[in-house]
Amino acid sequence: MAKSNSVNSKQGSRPPAKGAAFLTGSTFRHVIVMSSTGAIGLVAIFLVDLANLFYISLLGQQELAAAIGYAATIIFFAVSVCIGFTIAGTAITARAIGSGDEEKARSFAGASLLVMFGVSCLLALVLYVSIEWTLTMLGAKGETHAIAVGFMQITVPTIPLLGIGMCCAGLLRAKGDAKRAMYVTLSSGIAAAMIDPIMIFYFDLGITGAALSVVIVRFLFVLVGLHGTVIVHDMIRMPDTKVLSGFIRPFMRIGGPAVLTQIATPVGNAYITAAIAPFGDDAVAGWAIVGRIIPLAFAGIFSLSGAVGPILAQNYGAGKLDRVNSTMRDSMIFTLIYVFVMWALLALLKDIIIIAFGATGNAASMIAIFCYLVAGTQIFNGFLFVSNAAFNNLDHPIYSTFFNWGRATLGVIPFAHFGAQWGPEGIIMGWGIGGALFGILSLIAVKRILIKLPMQAAKEGITVDVPATANSPFSSGRSAGL
Repeated sequence: MAKSNSVNSKQGSRPPAKGAAFLTGSTFRHVIVMSSTGAIGLVAIFLVDLANLFYISLLGQQELAAAIGYAATIIFFAVSVCIGFTIAGTAITARAIGSGDEEKARSFAGASLLVMFGVSCLLALVLYVSIEWTLTMLGAKGETHAIAVGFMQITVPTIPLLGIGMCCAGLLRAKGDAKRAMYVTLSSGIAAAMIDPIMIFYFDLGITGAALSVVIVRFLFVLVGLHGTVIVHDMIRMPDTKVLSGFIRPFMRIGGPAVLTQIATPVGNAYITAAIAPFGDDAVAGWAIVGRIIPLAFAGIFSLSGAVGPILAQNYGAGKLDRVNSTMRDSMIFTLIYVFVMWALLALLKDIIIIAFGATGNAASMIAIFCYLVAGTQIFNGFLFVSNAAFNNLDHPIYSTFFNWGRATLGVIPFAHFGAQWGPEGIIMGWGIGGALFGILSLIAVKRILIKLPMQAAKEGITVDVPATANSPFSSGRSAGL
């Protein structure tokens, strides 16, 4: 095979970069380890919300559950912004680690935390001053509106803590330390499970106690994250002005589209919430419950964007395109297996879920239709998440923005509008069907990107190991066994 200035046809011509955990070993094993530990971490994050909703539902007031649903729709917006910037920091830091430049990786990690803190503070301020307006826009009224305002006035100011903790977890994934990345988020979930009932029932604070529990948990989130990144791995250096100015452009090139990508989901969910609101508080409560079930049951595929990203970034930075291909293929296999298992479990546990949350009327029927039918469409969401990881870490973040906004608009509005003819159950069915279309389209786009990846790497000056299968998307070639 011909050799260019930037492409080396001899596979394995360079030793693995120091500290780059994903350049050797089975890509399927890396996908499983990163996704499973990421899933446990995500379950912990969403467990905070689920625990709040569950304990609040025990108080027997439908308005309280509906208020949590409205508040969560807005707070999910802030979470999505933090996720977008975490993706950018993780991708840039992981690529630096893959290239072998540890000092640059430390500076980039420090810069990521600085940018995250600044952005999340600004975001918290904007959301705080617009709490009442945004809740009214979503359709919250009367006592439900007042309860949601009180909850958000306590929790919104802690958004910077959430951002820093999420960024620390992402940097640990970039390093390849899936276990400690999991600890960051798992600690918050465990704390929430213990603190929530104490604040809500023992101190008899109700929904105010649930909000205070969120505040306490987010402080713990940051402490555990900084311990892993600063104390254990010594991977944070505060950048000087020159490094920071050079960092901002590539960071925003990934972070800007990644944030827009992440915002798409809460925008779509906000439309669904507004579409369901005319059917009453029980329907909104049903959507709130489904909204907690989805990330909890399907955390394995929700984690794929963050979990697969560092594997792709390290191997792309090291020029191992065969491993980029096999990582993508193994991620798709993981998605199929995981979703089918969870879909079956949800169908079996449908009645238990309805009873556990005290759901009645529209809420109960929405949970049932989700568990029996809509849960299966998460396969295509998984494909979209894997595609997002490829787009964001292989220098095509705008594709991620396009497909996620397409999914949140064209994949939501017409399908939900048509489904509304059959009530709130039809709305969430339309939501699931619309998402399937964009999951398939995203895979087609990824295939085209992988075909052209060797040429892209050459233009970026990356020395590439090119095996016989490198030009084959979703290559079946693997590194040494599981």
